[in-house]
Amino acid sequence: MTRIVEGLAGLVAQTQAAAEAPFALSPDMRLALVNLVYLVSAALFIFGLGKMSHPRTARRGNLMSSLGMLFAIAVTLLDRHILSYTVIAAGVIVGSIIGATIALRVKMTAMPQMVGFLNGSGGLASAIVAFAEYMKLPADPRLDTVISIILSTIIGMVTFTGSMVAFGKLEGMKVRGIALSSPITFRMQHWLNLLLGVIVVGLGVMVAQHTGTGSALAMTIAILLISAILGILLVIPIGGADMPVVICLLNSYSGLAAMTTGFVLDNKCLIIAGSLVGASGMILTKIMCDAMNRSLLNVVAGGFGTGDLAPGAAPTPGGDIVVRRMDAEEAAMVLESASSVIIVPGYGMAVAQAQHAVAELAAVLAKRGVNVRFGIHPVAGRMPGHMNILLAEANVPYEQLLDLEINSEFDHCDVAMVIGANDVVNPAARHNKSSPIYGMPILDVDKARTVMVCKRSLNPGFAGIENELFGKENTVMLFGDAKTVVGDLVKELNAQGGGH
Repeated sequence: MTRIVEGLAGLVAQTQAAAEAPFALSPDMRLALVNLVYLVSAALFIFGLGKMSHPRTARRGNLMSSLGMLFAIAVTLLDRHILSYTVIAAGVIVGSIIGATIALRVKMTAMPQMVGFLNGSGGLASAIVAFAEYMKLPADPRLDTVISIILSTIIGMVTFTGSMVAFGKLEGMKVRGIALSSPITFRMQHWLNLLLGVIVVGLGVMVAQHTGTGSALAMTIAILLISAILGILLVIPIGGADMPVVICLLNSYSGLAAMTTGFVLDNKCLIIAGSLVGASGMILTKIMCDAMNRSLLNVVAGGFGTGDLAPGAAPTPGGDIVVRRMDAEEAAMVLESASSVIIVPGYGMAVAQAQHAVAELAAVLAKRGVNVRFGIHPVAGRMPGHMNILLAEANVPYEQLLDLEINSEFDHCDVAMVIGANDVVNPAARHNKSSPIYGMPILDVDKARTVMVCKRSLNPGFAGIENELFGKENTVMLFGDAKTVVGDLVKELNAQGGGH
């Protein structure tokens, strides 16, 4: 073991010497080279982000953006000599092991939780760096640097604690018997948030005026703590139905935190990267709000959604829906006689990990001449694109994945097959003004000739309300685990054989 450690130390020393050689340049030449690499990195970020706008090119875009970040990190470490290369190598190894473990072990259904966790980690990193830079400030610092440090601290801590609460909500955690997935509200809550926000801003102004004093350090620590509390209070009143919007918003916050940290460190590449993340996250937040026909303020202040009920729990009180059931054999006969089928996936498909079974069902129907397409609501699942990612993983052709544009097709559709979706197909959103989802655009599955709903029970979805679709005359229920039910459908279709 000693020889291995000594060998690694020697290798690191050689790497350091080799790395320093290219930078044995004049300060102007070194700065020009660093800025050139940063420019290349920024270009890769922008082109990579552009390619992420379509599923077919998203992987290439992700690779380009990752390559840009690799260049930026490498040139920063090589140029500035922030730490010894031994420490850097140790950090790279530990971080790579953690990242690889998360990537390999986290299930696709837990991807939203992971995104929330990583958003929070980014916010915490920004806050730590900002506080560390505050501790290094000279006696008479530049005002813009102090302001950047304060903003990075506030945004970073709000992002961290808010993202951790979002993680808990998505994970279904409980605190002292209280489910985090349900909105947690109390009297004067929004006024308290406003008061804390004013206090944080006031403390920031005082820190800028008295930087370098003991009282300024105490106020900076107070900013850290109050911002952490504010992040918790901002997210706890938001219910499960709004989690896709919250994830987008917190992702934007993490980018803004990184951007302000870039100003703190005077790092142009970090400013560009953070700006791109912040802007794209905010745009996506706006898209998600439009998909739910709600304003961002309404999402943050509304406390919408009550979270999932446990399997077997009773539906909303007062529900007297009469449903029609169908087994796999009967459903297969209906599907085989159809000429067009639209499959509408939801979080239930993700929970059951039924995407491969669904893809197989679509392929079997397509071989029989059935026109199969997928209708995917923008807020289906726990994060934007959740269903698209799962179906792409199962090699469903991108051309079959359509969003709300498919609504015009339901009038001419023989079978609309809903797999684990709930609120996004509830007709109450169109006409029931007292419903919490009133006005939210939905997929008009109820207009199809036959609606098959694959669901474990009649439990409400995130909004906690009864789904009118289940009691419609043209709706039949296929109760059970989605993966099992769809697998049985495939077996029945293969057993029946035949074609159009």
